[in-house]
Amino acid sequence: MAGPENESVGENAREPVEAGLYSDDGVIRPTFLAHIGAAIADRDVLTLKQDVAGLHQSELGDLIEALLPEQRRALVDLLGDDFDFTALTEVDDAIRMEIVDGLPNERIATAMQELDSDDAVYILEDLDAQDQDEILAKLPFTERIRLRRSLDYPEETAGRRMQTEFVAVPPFWTVGQTIDYMRDDQNLPDEFSQIFVVDPTFKLLGAVHLDQILRTKRAVKIEDIMHETRHAIPATMDQEEAAREFEQYDLLSAAVVDENERLVGVLTIDDVVDVIQQEAQEDLLRMGGVGDEELSDTVAATSRSRAPWLLVNLGTAFLSASVIGLFDATIEEMVALAILMPIVASMGGNAGTQTMTVTVRALATKDLDIYNAGRIIRRETLVGIINGVIFATLIGIVAGLWFQNPGLGGVIATAMVVNMLAAALAGILIPLLLDKFGADPAIASAVFVTMVTDVVGFFAFLGLATLWFGIG
Repeated sequence: MAGPENESVGENAREPVEAGLYSDDGVIRPTFLAHIGAAIADRDVLTLKQDVAGLHQSELGDLIEALLPEQRRALVDLLGDDFDFTALTEVDDAIRMEIVDGLPNERIATAMQELDSDDAVYILEDLDAQDQDEILAKLPFTERIRLRRSLDYPEETAGRRMQTEFVAVPPFWTVGQTIDYMRDDQNLPDEFSQIFVVDPTFKLLGAVHLDQILRTKRAVKIEDIMHETRHAIPATMDQEEAAREFEQYDLLSAAVVDENERLVGVLTIDDVVDVIQQEAQEDLLRMGGVGDEELSDTVAATSRSRAPWLLVNLGTAFLSASVIGLFDATIEEMVALAILMPIVASMGGNAGTQTMTVTVRALATKDLDIYNAGRIIRRETLVGIINGVIFATLIGIVAGLWFQNPGLGGVIATAMVVNMLAAALAGILIPLLLDKFGADPAIASAVFVTMVTDVVGFFAFLGLATLWFGIG
């Protein structure tokens, strides 16, 4: 990894920007960005420490993302020990990797000692194994073991997201002993809301909330006031499942245990909020066929990530086109069919997308499963029929008046009902089938739902027209 650049420190800081970082719309002010950019260009350390070093980690993360690539690295170098590495957990993955890859391992190791273990792991997991080993080797033994334990768990599990800093005491201690221990211990977490109770093998027995400690007399034993921990999170549990536990039981923190029920860490609500946001963004991006793409990705990387599903979509488009080709003679004799075809396809596609979106989200939140699938399918079928009849009547009247042909209005109305019903069924059945066979419904559903609505819509409309008007 690269080494630090030479610094020159300005003698006098610039006048601070009074308006602050954000505008009323919640975006970074161009004047503030220009102010910081000029300070970076002049290597004005005093100004940067005055206006940047005091920012909250999320604000600093937003600023880093707004800067040019060369400015980001310079900002980190110029701030030196005043740079808050926690801000790197608030930026896009590509930007974080770009910054960390340019820093010497010694600097990263020093910064890791100042971070909570979950934030340190979040940064370290982007590095290759060799760099991870070099950085961990520079850390104190206890810190090294803590971080290695988290890194050994699979990605996107509770073990990767947990904090390894927590307070644990034996059940026979008194409240007074516990309070004295917390006062004397220099390695307590910065923030915590409960104390865990463990046996000599560190098997989790229960927990005590801090408010209970404050209300209880010093002579009372911890085992007399502890409550059973009912929602311990296995370290190998998927982070999305863990977030669902927090949501369902309104948790602020939860113990993380290994396969032997031994306490290994704690998962906190701030990390869970990040997980919920991350998973929601991933689901949204996957439904658009763009995977884990970020705005900071390069043009080449973005193109590669989008190409596979565009290729699949091209194949399904050819299938739809082949259906139209079956009725080329019909279209030649009645041009109005070509004019109305996009309406049938568009309405079916939109109806299918609506159902698919609800289904994919319900699968992700476990609201839809094998036990209620039949009821949901019947519900969506009824919705498809009702909407199909309503909009079929509307488009049938419009088409009949537009082309002065009541028969054409009846044909497109019938095709509309058929396609809206097909859209409703495809929108729920395709995600269910993909989920059953282990595929990600958020990624694959949209292409196949669109294919079904296009094929069924074109075939129903053109086929009915051929039969009704006796052409083709």
